[in-house]
Amino acid sequence: MKVHFFTGFPGFISSQLIRTLFQEKQTQQVIAIVLAGETIKAQKEKNKIVEAFPDCSIRIIEGDITLPNLGLDDQIIKEIVPQIEVFWHLAAIYDLAVPRDIAWKVNVHGTTMVNDFVRTLPNLKRYMYFSTAYVAGTREGVLRENELIRPQAFKNYYEETKYEAELRVEDLKSEIPLTIIRPGIVRGHSKTGETIKFDGPYFFLNLVERLKGLPLIPYIGQSTSTINVVPIDYILNASIFLANEQGAEGKTLHLTDPKPHPVQEVYRTMVKLMTNSYPKGRIPFTLAKLSLEIPFIRKKLGVEQETLDYLTWNATFDTSEAQYILQKGDITCPDFIQTMPRMIDFYLAHNKDESYHIQIK
Repeated sequence: MKVHFFTGFPGFISSQLIRTLFQEKQTQQVIAIVLAGETIKAQKEKNKIVEAFPDCSIRIIEGDITLPNLGLDDQIIKEIVPQIEVFWHLAAIYDLAVPRDIAWKVNVHGTTMVNDFVRTLPNLKRYMYFSTAYVAGTREGVLRENELIRPQAFKNYYEETKYEAELRVEDLKSEIPLTIIRPGIVRGHSKTGETIKFDGPYFFLNLVERLKGLPLIPYIGQSTSTINVVPIDYILNASIFLANEQGAEGKTLHLTDPKPHPVQEVYRTMVKLMTNSYPKGRIPFTLAKLSLEIPFIRKKLGVEQETLDYLTWNATFDTSEAQYILQKGDITCPDFIQTMPRMIDFYLAHNKDESYHIQIK
């Protein structure tokens, strides 16, 4: 049975991917590279997973993706290189407010080091690289899976560095079997609501939660844009299917919602579910943006300033290639509005636990 190698453990997506791989009996052996400072956290997560799947194993090795050979010593390399058949690269800085130098070191330089390591694997069956749909930067209109076009600008350094990283992975398509995954904004499980951090669309739940004592909650600006949010279970099911599907080799695929909802509809539904009332009135978008430039207000509302850039961005992701391949596995994206109650139930149950919240700067 194939040995799967992971970067990004014990992050939410990598941890859930490992669970799903074990559950579906895709593998019984996983190797995960972990920074020295994350070892204790990784060991706890490993123990939880192995307790649920006692016939499976997770080997944690300390390393650093920004170093040559991922910072691994020669003996470990000699042991693991012949074993690895599927390599999952998820390690990245995902924070929209990340400084450029930190994002570049991990997202771009780190991916370059990973690519060099992947080239040395003699028994590799698939390299699964997690990019993002937002490599498109400020480009608008229909964004296609087979395009990797440098935009005139990026909304933040996260987007810029993920674009640069994907460029470097794209160069490997002629050398090794790989699939590039471009997820939309990832939220919790569509059926349970489970997640490990409240970012992305959860910033708006923070906003509503902290304003619900007011006589009314206003709309933010006037937007005709859609927002592309996908549940973790869709990402898991689709990614694991694609890792085994020959037709996905050499492809870049949007794991985005093919039927995204308008921003206004999503916000309206959130406010209704959280307060039992619909939003009333409207704060101009420019005023909201200016307000979030003040650190005190950002922290008080629990919203990153960069989040607002996505509310007026008029782009849609073409998913033709992904849908064509995924229909073979009968895998579809659950509807955001229909499954939003589970997301909000989980948020309300864990909202007081600070470990779920992102540190707003």
